Amino acid sequence: MSFKDKSLQCSDCGTTFTFSGEEQELFASRGYTNEPKRCQPCRQARKSERYGNGGYGYRPQRQMFPATCAQCGRDTEVPFEPREGRPVYCSDCYNKVRVSR
Repeated sequence: MSFKDKSLQCSDCGTTFTFSGEEQELFASRGYTNEPKRCQPCRQARKSERYGNGGYGYRPQRQMFPATCAQCGRDTEVPFEPREGRPVYCSDCYNKVRVSR
Protein backbone atom coordinates (compact mmCIF):
# COMPACT_ATOMS: atom_id res chain seq x y z
CA MET A 1 0.00 0.00 0.00
CA SER A 2 1.37 3.41 -0.98
CA PHE A 3 1.09 6.28 1.48
CA LYS A 4 1.07 9.94 0.43
CA ASP A 5 1.85 13.00 2.55
CA LYS A 6 -1.21 14.61 4.14
CA SER A 7 -1.70 18.08 5.57
CA LEU A 8 -3.40 18.03 8.97
CA GLN A 9 -4.37 20.76 11.41
CA CYS A 10 -3.10 20.59 14.99
CA SER A 11 -5.93 20.43 17.54
CA ASP A 12 -3.88 22.41 20.10
CA CYS A 13 -2.23 25.27 18.24
CA GLY A 14 -4.12 25.20 14.94
CA THR A 15 -1.05 25.12 12.69
CA THR A 16 -0.95 22.92 9.62
CA PHE A 17 1.57 20.07 9.75
CA THR A 18 2.51 17.27 7.37
CA PHE A 19 1.69 13.67 8.20
CA SER A 20 4.30 12.07 5.95
CA GLY A 21 3.94 8.83 4.06
CA GLU A 22 6.71 7.32 6.18
CA GLU A 23 4.89 8.28 9.39
CA GLN A 24 1.65 6.83 8.00
CA GLU A 25 3.44 3.57 7.21
CA LEU A 26 4.87 3.48 10.75
CA PHE A 27 1.44 4.14 12.26
CA ALA A 28 -0.07 1.34 10.13
CA SER A 29 2.70 -1.12 11.10
CA ARG A 30 1.98 -0.43 14.78
CA GLY A 31 -1.74 -0.97 14.28
CA TYR A 32 -2.75 2.65 14.88
CA THR A 33 -6.00 3.51 13.12
CA ASN A 34 -6.23 7.23 13.95
CA GLU A 35 -4.17 10.03 12.48
CA PRO A 36 -2.22 12.28 14.87
CA LYS A 37 -4.19 15.24 16.23
CA ARG A 38 -1.16 17.31 17.25
CA CYS A 39 1.93 18.67 15.51
CA GLN A 40 5.32 17.45 16.74
CA PRO A 41 6.03 20.45 19.06
CA CYS A 42 2.59 20.10 20.68
CA ARG A 43 3.08 16.32 21.07
CA GLN A 44 6.41 16.94 22.84
CA ALA A 45 4.85 19.62 25.07
CA ARG A 46 2.02 17.26 26.01
CA LYS A 47 4.44 14.44 26.84
CA SER A 48 6.48 16.86 28.93
CA GLU A 49 3.41 17.93 30.91
CA ARG A 50 2.32 14.36 31.39
CA TYR A 51 5.61 12.62 32.12
CA GLY A 52 8.15 15.33 32.94
CA ASN A 53 11.85 15.05 31.97
CA GLY A 54 11.30 16.20 28.39
CA GLY A 55 8.78 13.49 27.64
CA TYR A 56 11.37 10.82 27.00
CA GLY A 57 11.26 7.44 28.69
CA TYR A 58 7.83 7.90 30.17
CA ARG A 59 9.24 7.70 33.68
CA PRO A 60 8.74 10.54 36.14
CA GLN A 61 11.77 12.05 37.81
CA ARG A 62 12.79 10.02 40.88
CA GLN A 63 12.76 11.62 44.28
CA MET A 64 16.23 11.38 45.76
CA PHE A 65 17.12 11.42 49.47
CA PRO A 66 20.38 12.65 51.02
CA ALA A 67 22.50 10.04 52.79
CA THR A 68 26.02 9.40 54.03
CA CYS A 69 27.81 6.30 52.76
CA ALA A 70 28.30 3.76 55.56
CA GLN A 71 31.63 2.62 54.11
CA CYS A 72 33.51 5.72 52.89
CA GLY A 73 31.54 8.50 54.63
CA ARG A 74 30.91 10.43 51.40
CA ASP A 75 27.66 12.42 51.04
CA THR A 76 25.43 10.86 48.40
CA GLU A 77 21.82 10.63 47.25
CA VAL A 78 19.72 7.48 47.06
CA PRO A 79 16.29 6.79 45.47
CA PHE A 80 14.78 5.55 48.75
CA GLU A 81 14.38 6.99 52.21
CA PRO A 82 17.18 5.66 54.43
CA ARG A 83 16.09 3.87 57.62
CA GLU A 84 17.77 3.90 61.00
CA GLY A 85 20.13 0.97 61.51
CA ARG A 86 20.38 0.05 57.83
CA PRO A 87 23.63 0.84 55.97
CA VAL A 88 23.44 3.06 52.90
CA TYR A 89 26.24 3.07 50.33
CA CYS A 90 27.32 5.44 47.57
CA SER A 91 27.26 3.85 44.11
CA ASP A 92 31.01 3.02 44.16
CA CYS A 93 30.88 1.31 47.55
CA TYR A 94 27.61 -0.43 46.73
CA ASN A 95 29.20 -2.00 43.65
CA LYS A 96 32.15 -3.22 45.76
CA VAL A 97 29.86 -4.66 48.46
CA ARG A 98 27.57 -6.30 45.90
CA VAL A 99 30.46 -8.02 44.11
CA SER A 100 31.92 -9.37 47.36
CA ARG A 101 28.69 -11.17 48.33
